[in-house]
Amino acid sequence: MKYNQLINESAAVSEIGLGAWQLGIKSGWKEMTENEAIELVQTSLEMGVNFFDTAPNYGLGSSELRLGKALKAYDRDRLVVNTKFGHKDTGGTNYNSNDIRSSLEGSLQRLQMDYVDSLILHNPPYELLDGNKNDHYEILERLKAEGKIKAYGASLDTYKEIELLLQTTNSKVIEVFFNIIHQDAARSFDLSKEKNVGIIVKIPLDSGWLTGKYDENSVFSDFRKRWSKADIKTRAILIDKVKNIIGNQANLAQAAISFCLGFDAVTTVIPGNTNVQQLKENISGLSNPVSIEVIEKLEAFYQNEVKELNIPW
Repeated sequence: MKYNQLINESAAVSEIGLGAWQLGIKSGWKEMTENEAIELVQTSLEMGVNFFDTAPNYGLGSSELRLGKALKAYDRDRLVVNTKFGHKDTGGTNYNSNDIRSSLEGSLQRLQMDYVDSLILHNPPYELLDGNKNDHYEILERLKAEGKIKAYGASLDTYKEIELLLQTTNSKVIEVFFNIIHQDAARSFDLSKEKNVGIIVKIPLDSGWLTGKYDENSVFSDFRKRWSKADIKTRAILIDKVKNIIGNQANLAQAAISFCLGFDAVTTVIPGNTNVQQLKENISGLSNPVSIEVIEKLEAFYQNEVKELNIPW
């Protein structure tokens, strides 16, 4: 496991972190017991993972609760924890700046922590990303001065969003939607490096498609049921093409994570592991990275065959 600096004032983070959405109850993923969630977190720690990403709405607060329990016995200074603001632990959203402090205090209580390393706006409306027109970032600066957080930023999906945030605020952490099928965020990587902003890659396996488990006949009953039959068929065709580029004998999930880590602007990648076996397989792939040539072919594939399709997340 390699470690990269995400936040200057915090420990360097493992290049593979743990996305904690699936830890909570009624998370939209396959149900996980509290013992299974704690085992997954603690196994990840044993394998060198020290970065954890959560949010108040993941499992309506239960993700933060379970993560806090799992991390309680470990040296806090060696852990790096990111949570979010905007999606409520009670359901629904509230992006009003007056709710930032109370949302953070709720997260800290559930996590059993005095501070989080970063607090980021959770896919906020575009207009809230402009630091010249919103007081959210003044409040975040105050929380930073108080030691409640060490950095702030936002979880975003597009270059347009990222550019506005980075050009108008002092954000130092962004969580970006980036994978082989969705590469728009890569346009922001040079700007992120210029401004010394750490990048967390979310959804690196494209909600499971880049594991190779699904095809055009797959049926989804969880949060992924939003995809139409046409969406599923299109994705299946694209995934077959990806397999041909990386080589049909290669492990697709490992290659997908390696692709993301092939960009030096990327600090850490957070696959949504739903069990210990997936975690171990994803981490073991670090010893066999994809080549620069394959990365370049996958970039060309996106530009020539995927970009104009506007595939929904």
